[in-house]
Amino acid sequence: MARAVPMRGGKPGQGMRGPRPKAKKGTLKRLLKILFKTNGKLLSLVLFCLTVSAIVSVSSSIFLERLILEIGRGLVEGMDAVWSSLVTIFITMGCVYTAGILCNFIYSRLMAVLTQRFLHDMRTNIFNKLQSYPIRFFDTHKTGDIMSSFTNDTDALRQLVSQSIPQLFSVSISIVTLLIIMFTSSIWLSLVIFLGCVVMFLVTKKVGGNSAKYFIRQQMSIAAEEGYIEEMMHGQKVVKVFCHEEETIKAFDEKNEQLFHDAEKAHSFANILGPIMNNLGNILYVLIAFVGGLLVYFNIKNLTITGFQPLYDGVQLTFIATIMAFLPRSKQFAGNINQVSQQINSVVMGLAGASRIFELMDQEPESDDGYVTLVRCNIAPDGTITETEERTGHWAWKHPHKADGTITYTELKGDIQMFDVDFGYVPDKIVLHNVSLYAHPGQKVAFVGATGAGKTTITNLINRFYDIADGKIRYDGININKIKKADLRKSLGIVLQDTNLFTGTVMENIRYGRLSATDEECIEAAKLAYAHDFITRLPDGYNTMLTADGANLSQGQRQLLSIARAAVKDAPVMILDEATSSIDTRTEALVQKGTDRLMQGRTVFVIAHRLSTVMNSDVIMVLDQGHIIERGSHQELIAKRGKYYQLYTGAFELE
Repeated sequence: MARAVPMRGGKPGQGMRGPRPKAKKGTLKRLLKILFKTNGKLLSLVLFCLTVSAIVSVSSSIFLERLILEIGRGLVEGMDAVWSSLVTIFITMGCVYTAGILCNFIYSRLMAVLTQRFLHDMRTNIFNKLQSYPIRFFDTHKTGDIMSSFTNDTDALRQLVSQSIPQLFSVSISIVTLLIIMFTSSIWLSLVIFLGCVVMFLVTKKVGGNSAKYFIRQQMSIAAEEGYIEEMMHGQKVVKVFCHEEETIKAFDEKNEQLFHDAEKAHSFANILGPIMNNLGNILYVLIAFVGGLLVYFNIKNLTITGFQPLYDGVQLTFIATIMAFLPRSKQFAGNINQVSQQINSVVMGLAGASRIFELMDQEPESDDGYVTLVRCNIAPDGTITETEERTGHWAWKHPHKADGTITYTELKGDIQMFDVDFGYVPDKIVLHNVSLYAHPGQKVAFVGATGAGKTTITNLINRFYDIADGKIRYDGININKIKKADLRKSLGIVLQDTNLFTGTVMENIRYGRLSATDEECIEAAKLAYAHDFITRLPDGYNTMLTADGANLSQGQRQLLSIARAAVKDAPVMILDEATSSIDTRTEALVQKGTDRLMQGRTVFVIAHRLSTVMNSDVIMVLDQGHIIERGSHQELIAKRGKYYQLYTGAFELE
């Protein structure tokens, strides 16, 4: 089972998904618009085949009526007089039904292609959209909720597109065709059908509406139970250590009981709807026969939209044929209404899923007004910079000036300065207050302070994961708002406290830092991070497959791979956010040597709770509630005997 993802907000054990909203107004219209835009020709052919199949399905009663009339005439005039007409009817029936079979076959094949192509495009669009969203979006949305769009919602959409919409279209054509035929044949009997249709509609609205409501609740309960199971499976060690097995079982039983209740209600209403509709169809069938019999018995002329039908030899043979044809028509009509009622749940679920998918796709993408880009360059002895496509080991900022149209190049060095920066994740709650700092190329700047002091927030602003509320940040003298975000992040290497490894080999995970890196460069990066020794002891060395975020490695080993990945990127600015927090002190000493080599000539920002990792920093900044309260070297801060001194001597501990 997949690893559960921690959720922001919400109670432990709560399902990953929030309440499923009802479909928003216009969802179906938008869905059909996308279908016609992406698969217009294919969909048009499918609708044509459906139309033909629907008309063919209701044509049997027409042939039945014609056969009864011709056979009745043959009984009076002799079969020789009607033989040619009967042959013509049979040949026509054969051609019509052959066309229906052919259209059904074509529709089935095309619908499979259309549905899968549509879902393929939809999943691609969702994933591409997600890549364009800012970090803020992922920080404020549950991972499980996003993932459900690729699974539950997409599956509901598949059911809607592949079955519900085609069936509703086909049924609509059948109903309209039947109504035209019936009102052409007999208004009296059509009125009986119409009254039966009203009753069926009211029943469908009542019973089907309750069924759809509980099916939505069932989906919510399934999501909650699945999320809880994932969470408990991932946290089995904690459950057993604290002997919480009984409490876990009790909580699961509650969720399972809720799912049972919702599923029972949903399927109860769904299961009784079919028999109710079938019985109403049977009642309607009897009423047609009874009313038709009364009309014949009392010799009431058959009223049609064209007038009174003629008598034949004093016997209402035409009307009798009409009644005989009306009986299967009533069955077909009731069956079509029943099919509509059976699709209500799929339609409601599908439109709700489509609404959630569209809501996800309509999020605002990450804005980027930057125009300064990062390019490879040659640097002449006199300092002149020229752009090149070759790998030279030198990079420069390409800065087009809109005022005069000129282009200037600034060497990428890693000089970062912040001036009076204010920032808050939400406007009314400021996290950083008037923060100013500088980090010249080659300097190591460390941030220390209690949890929530704002250390990681500063590095998030340098990456432009978030934009500042006030102040200014300059990178090599350029306002970072002018630098394209992708180019800015190319110049930064980062090692996070929470490691993220991907399914693939060890070599592929290291190369993730720079996809163009050779195997030799990846191995050198691993040696630099002191990961080479443990990698060579793995079953397949660098070709060992990692799955489930590297679950077959220890936390420390995963961290070493994360450091190697940053090393192979060879960026001029490095950010180490608790990079050694999961490594034992002996390994930390080795990694410290490696990172010292890695940091040579680079600007480095270090966030650490272990003060041993920041003692050799050029400057240490102590943060408290978003303010820089102390700054200086280790010796200078010790001499001040302030907060850093208290942290170092143990008089005050970090939270």
